[in-house]
Amino acid sequence: MEIPQSDFAERAELHRGELRVHCYRMLGSFDEAEDLVQEVYLRAWRGRDGFEGRSSLRAWLYRIATNACLDFLEGRRRRTLPDQADSPDGPWLQPFPGHLWEPAAPSADDPEAAVVAKETLELAFLAAIQHLPPRQRAATILCDVLGWPVRQTAEVLDGSVASVNSALQRARATLRTHLPPGRSDWAPSAPPTDEDRKILRRYMSAVERGDLAEVAELLAKDVRATMPPYPEWFADRDGVLAALAESWDPGSPYYVGTLRVLPVACANGELAAATYRCPPGGDTYEPFGLGVLQVRDGRITEMVAFHEPALFPAFNLPPTLDR
Repeated sequence: MEIPQSDFAERAELHRGELRVHCYRMLGSFDEAEDLVQEVYLRAWRGRDGFEGRSSLRAWLYRIATNACLDFLEGRRRRTLPDQADSPDGPWLQPFPGHLWEPAAPSADDPEAAVVAKETLELAFLAAIQHLPPRQRAATILCDVLGWPVRQTAEVLDGSVASVNSALQRARATLRTHLPPGRSDWAPSAPPTDEDRKILRRYMSAVERGDLAEVAELLAKDVRATMPPYPEWFADRDGVLAALAESWDPGSPYYVGTLRVLPVACANGELAAATYRCPPGGDTYEPFGLGVLQVRDGRITEMVAFHEPALFPAFNLPPTLDR
């Protein structure tokens, strides 16, 4: 059914949140996804007369968004985390603010927009899917993450059912080599529990106090830590503690200053906290790093500290903190 032009913008705007998430999954960058969603709406407005109602408006917008992402990705290097990097210069994945992640709910006139149980933004999956060529990435997201039928995905990609099935087969094989141990599909891990959040609060307090002994008690022996845009990464507790000891020691040339930590409601569906630092001689705490943590069996098993202060506003974090 054709949508009157007077209603088009209002109807299309309802899908902005999920289109932003879709572009983020494709690109691995929050900033680029924000920019590309604007391009998607520009393309949709310019081509609105071509929407004939044979599919839902949502499916039509996803087609535009997917192809805009494929155009954008042509010739670009994949985004990843330092422990999987092709180059010490990145480009790096970015986190996604939890308050902007609102999976679409079904409606009477758009039943295909049902929430899918496999929906996930977990960083481990974002890092894994970036190993796929763009068209395989698109097919996997549409079919295996959003649950779209292969035939509908083929229409979005201007391909055949056979070509999409072939792309999915190759993509699934590639993903199995890059997913975390014990994970073989796109089913998300369980959300953080109250016990997990207690571990996060203990970690935040220990960081503010510079308490290495407490941090050591909270970390798993094989904890993995990355700090984009810094290329260095650590694969065990001893390495993480050695790096923290150097940066927390006032007598070290790498001393970062005193730290304060604020909780973040959510990043990529995972535990998160924002760190501010007051450099030696300073009087204000400035944005320092946005940490995304995973907790398993009462220990922190993975930490990704995004040292990108420009991301703080997207998470509704204050620009500075007073001493």
